[in-house]
Amino acid sequence: MLRDYLPAIVFLVLGGAVGGAFAALNSVIGPRRAVARKQDPYECGLPSEVKRGMRFGISFYLIAMLFILFDLEVVFLYPIAVQLRAYGTFAMTEAIVFIVLLLVAFVYVWRRGALQWK
Repeated sequence: MLRDYLPAIVFLVLGGAVGGAFAALNSVIGPRRAVARKQDPYECGLPSEVKRGMRFGISFYLIAMLFILFDLEVVFLYPIAVQLRAYGTFAMTEAIVFIVLLLVAFVYVWRRGALQWK
């Protein structure tokens, strides 16, 4: 039984040894003091102008949640699209009903002004 798990055990031991070696080398060779310039956030080649205490508006989170919601709902259509012949007409009608409900929800959110950036 140990023979079956031996490659996995060797892999885990070697991975832990390499990770431990890199951590030890980093503590020995790495810099001793933190530089304030290196601690600042850095994105897209420009220094960030965002302060640490900056708060985002609720519209940012609302649009992000709606994007994730509609994006994930569309992902559920992928299995039906791949195996439509195997599922038959029942799956096709269910997909059409799902798309119509998704469209109704999208129009509702759009008419309520939730997609307007304020």
